[in-house]
Amino acid sequence: MTVLLCLFGFLSGITTALFGFGGGFITVPLLYALISLVWGPQSEANDVAMQIAVATSTCVMIFSASVSSQAHYRKGNLNWSIIRPFIIPISLGGIVGAFVALSVESEWIRWVFIVYLIITILDCFIRPGFMKTDSNSIQPSKGGIFADTPIGVVIGAVAAFLGVGGSVMTVPLMRRRGASMIQAAAFANPLTLPMAITGTLTYLYFALTKDIELGSGFIGMIYIKGALILIATSWLGIRFAGLLMPYLSDKRHAQSYPILLFVVLCVILAA
Repeated sequence: MTVLLCLFGFLSGITTALFGFGGGFITVPLLYALISLVWGPQSEANDVAMQIAVATSTCVMIFSASVSSQAHYRKGNLNWSIIRPFIIPISLGGIVGAFVALSVESEWIRWVFIVYLIITILDCFIRPGFMKTDSNSIQPSKGGIFADTPIGVVIGAVAAFLGVGGSVMTVPLMRRRGASMIQAAAFANPLTLPMAITGTLTYLYFALTKDIELGSGFIGMIYIKGALILIATSWLGIRFAGLLMPYLSDKRHAQSYPILLFVVLCVILAA
């Protein structure tokens, strides 16, 4: 399982840099399967396996989103005037999403995760603007901050609830505003960071106040060994993805997004 964590951490680093996933789409299914297998069906950890997977993934995203954001910033892929209006609303949404995740059954989160994946995959193909867009003219929201604020709260809530990072909504949103895939992924990373911070703090606060004790390998609901392995190997994945970016066309980049989501969907269905 340690080898699998290393492999999936490396893959999550690649997807963080290329798609802004924050690694959640990769690490949540793996952590869920790992916890269920290692601790067994009768354990307390198994009862909250999906919450542990989401909380651990959210914590890891603090690191991966920070490193990937810095890499994109150095390459000039970030436009702060477009990103800035979303930061506070996404932070607030992260708190909401974490609290909701802690108040429902673990299996409910798994099925919401599955349904959201299906909707996102279909949306990429059915609704125009994702597979092909004008990558030279990123358009701000027509409604300005009044439109971006509720969108940001929803993005943060969904991302923290599922532990998948801001890309679940920001990549399709930015694509339909005219961003290239590299730009959309670049925007998703700094927008993942505030959600990851507030979401992680919420998970820790809840576990401490509710006296949830899962054992020596956990801080609150965060699986420490898994988080450390994922952080170390995701850094390698982010560095490797930087070498791939110059050779990936926008068309192939966009096409690979729903394909990767479909692979993740198969993993979570089999878990």
